[in-house]
Amino acid sequence: MPHAPRFTRIVADLPATVPFVGPEAHMRASGRRFRARLGANESVFGPAPGAIAAMRAAAAEAWMYGDSENHDLRSALAAHHGIDPANITLGEGIDGLLGNLVRLLVEPGDAVVTSAGAYPTFDYHVAGFGGVLHRVPFRDDHEDPEALIEAAAAVRARILYLSNPDNPMGSWHSAATIGAMIDNMPPGTLLLLDEAYCEFAPAGTIPPLTPEDPRVIRLRTFSKAHGLAGARVGYAIGTAPLIAAFDKVRNHFGISRISQAGALAALQDADWLAQVQKRVASARGRLAGIAEGHGLAALPSATNFVTMDCGRDGDFARAVLRGLMARDIFVRMPGVAPLDRCIRVSAGTPADLDAFADALPGALSDARDGR
Repeated sequence: MPHAPRFTRIVADLPATVPFVGPEAHMRASGRRFRARLGANESVFGPAPGAIAAMRAAAAEAWMYGDSENHDLRSALAAHHGIDPANITLGEGIDGLLGNLVRLLVEPGDAVVTSAGAYPTFDYHVAGFGGVLHRVPFRDDHEDPEALIEAAAAVRARILYLSNPDNPMGSWHSAATIGAMIDNMPPGTLLLLDEAYCEFAPAGTIPPLTPEDPRVIRLRTFSKAHGLAGARVGYAIGTAPLIAAFDKVRNHFGISRISQAGALAALQDADWLAQVQKRVASARGRLAGIAEGHGLAALPSATNFVTMDCGRDGDFARAVLRGLMARDIFVRMPGVAPLDRCIRVSAGTPADLDAFADALPGALSDARDGR
């Protein structure tokens, strides 16, 4: 075809897939709405009332582009963390920041290390820029810092990805473990520390910020505890030269005025954040009770979800998942063995958890009967 677009060699060889199938796509396929949306680790408790009001007010100014420097939000984040604004950049959620960081550091053929079963959007970006992924198995349902460092040294990785707390298992490492990992990073390898769930972690999990340490970049988001997943606001904390380099590749108008206003107001409402943390803790306890009441093992969680060990293999867990989806309960599961023996259920409202508790026995029965 003489007029067909000429894709790059990298893109031409990639499968036409996306890391996640969203709940909207599932609902279009089924023709029904979900009774409980518990699969994407969004905050069903929503944004702070002040954030909603700020976004409503900003909607009248949506005819204007957002501030391309994200000045007010960036300055507020710097003050909040006690660091310099030069150490912070904003992006369209952590997903957007991942894509920009990979674009900055990874050329075709460069090695990148991650955990098998870790956040698939990172893998998606690495593949899109021609990087070579080296995956290290989880150990005891935790990402394995020592093995990850060994792999990074062996392949001379440009980036080593680690989430703490972890998705999809909900596990976590102590700040001391993460600090030791940073100290042992191989020369030339950057630790990409994804802290999307840091607001839900127990004390002693998150290391102090050291923004001028060139061995690590920290990623955080307003999508989880602040309830702004749909607004797409994430931020990175790193050395000033690395942060400045994002300006070479980022979408300068990627964060709308509405999103900037909502995130700024959310950051200022510590009381709402505390309420959400309390509700998430309560929901995790309820989910653990539901799981254990039906013979499943609830893994300890430092996130806004609970991963449930179904006690068999991945095929059985996938059958449980299908049974829940058929009963209009949206959940997800890890995609790699042996993690795929589990399902993963986000924290929800009491009504959400009632619906999950109502659907689970039938889903388990169907799975045990081989349906």
